[in-house]
Amino acid sequence: MKRRTQAVAAAVLLVAAAAAALWWQQRPPPKQIDKYRTVLVDRGPITQVVMATGTLQPVTTVNVGTQVSGTVLERFADFNDRVKRGQVLLRLDPANLQARLRQALAQAASAEAGLALARATLERNRRLLEQNFISALALDQNQREFDAARANLEVARAQVDAAQTDVNNSVIRSPIDGVVIRRNVDVGQTVAANFQTPELYLLARDLREMQIHTNVSEADVGMVKAGQAVRFTVDAFPDAEFEGQVEQFRLNSTTTQGVVTYNIIVRVDNSDERLKPGMTAQTRIVLQSKPDVLRVPTASLRFQPDDDERKAMAVAAAATAPRAGDKSAAPVVAAAAAASAASAAAPVSGDDGVLTRTRGGQRVFRVYTVGPGPAQVPQPHEVTVGISNTRYTELASVLSGSVKAGDALITRRADAPGAGR
Repeated sequence: MKRRTQAVAAAVLLVAAAAAALWWQQRPPPKQIDKYRTVLVDRGPITQVVMATGTLQPVTTVNVGTQVSGTVLERFADFNDRVKRGQVLLRLDPANLQARLRQALAQAASAEAGLALARATLERNRRLLEQNFISALALDQNQREFDAARANLEVARAQVDAAQTDVNNSVIRSPIDGVVIRRNVDVGQTVAANFQTPELYLLARDLREMQIHTNVSEADVGMVKAGQAVRFTVDAFPDAEFEGQVEQFRLNSTTTQGVVTYNIIVRVDNSDERLKPGMTAQTRIVLQSKPDVLRVPTASLRFQPDDDERKAMAVAAAATAPRAGDKSAAPVVAAAAAASAASAAAPVSGDDGVLTRTRGGQRVFRVYTVGPGPAQVPQPHEVTVGISNTRYTELASVLSGSVKAGDALITRRADAPGAGR
């Protein structure tokens, strides 16, 4: 009985050992931990834009001021009122101006009387000179007095005109058909025009046509041209997107803390008048757009291997180098790949680090794919690119290596901050 029990136990152990061996042979291979985050190369559309923040403004604005000083007596226009050209906006108290006008009129009347007396004296003395009762010198004196009296009358009349103009200017009228954007005065307020013209109203000609004044960095203005489409949003309507068009590139630059920007004017159709002056617009100026190109992730152009990865790339390049005397095609391909890897792994003699990155007028970039095997050594590929945005970049040509649709390009290391996002 004891031997039988031992035999059964041995059989059970043998079956368990056989099952364990079978499981060990058929178990899935351990999952390889990826060292890099990658994004696939694909085909699709790319739109290159310039982002800028601007302010909506009317196309034409007019500051309405006053040429005379006085106290506001009446006001006939307020905020948001629509006014016509010549319409009275406000009146200043004309009492002082009318007093100066009466004074000028009185001085003009006195000058007319003096001129009449000088004319009569001159005519009488001419007859006396013909009868030799006075000398020619006395007549010349009378002529001078007549000319002076006539000049005094002209001065007095000019003063009357100036005083009358001041009285007329006490009535402020609208110079255009438009809308009152801003009002800076009220009834009873005193305005002084002695040193500078005070601003009473700000009028906008037509709010159905608006402009966006944006500041674009000097790095982007080289591609901005009149007529390019613009898309923008405003905080007042977060779910709506509006369209405009680049109207003007102004050459007058602005430098703020060493940053040079240029003013770009965008024309906007505001037929429904939803957009208001002063709104902040988040604009995207469409520079170029292509519907179907081979595109790579923009982040892959910024990836650079560290020193350890460069050493691994140099070792891999040496391992794939062709052997002496081998004339088959495979070593030739391996040699090209090794040369590309070696150029990325170690500095090239005479490479100044700047000029050699440009070939034929195009800037050369290196992108990397993950090499085979557990080592996952990055494999370099030299490419030139076309238009770009924050997500995608057009692949213009491949100078070395091979990059095609479906390839996974390294964008960052798996342990880099934010790699999991």
